[in-house]
Amino acid sequence: MLVNECCNPDVIWCDPDLVVQEVAALMRQHHVGSVIVTDKEDRRVPIGIVTDRDIIVEAVAPELDVKTITAGDIMSTPVVTVRDSEGLAETLRLMRQHKIRRIPVVTEGGALFGIVTADDVINLLSRELLMITGAIAGQPQMEAQMRR
Repeated sequence: MLVNECCNPDVIWCDPDLVVQEVAALMRQHHVGSVIVTDKEDRRVPIGIVTDRDIIVEAVAPELDVKTITAGDIMSTPVVTVRDSEGLAETLRLMRQHKIRRIPVVTEGGALFGIVTADDVINLLSRELLMITGAIAGQPQMEAQMRR
């Protein structure tokens, strides 16, 4: 399966100059745990990522002013991305290698296409396993009916 088939295309993004309080408000409004920081000149190109954990560890815990510190100040950079034409296995390899739970998906030209999260992958795999389980669980009944 290609990553572009299972990624979420509704990515929340911001400029690096957006203050952390507003980044957190975006996360709350859209019910997400991360915001992709995009280039000011070309808003389609990701340059970093801010997670809910980044806000806590980098801004709240050290008691910084979340009304003045910006996404650019606390974003993880360089951002690890995966091409939309890559397979899910390569995406998971990158996530494991870099110890990240979220990875932006980009086009060949580097434009933001979507995002894949660990939660997305778990939901996808659980649906796939449920389909297999259904096939296995129904097999004895079907066999019994055929052999009557």
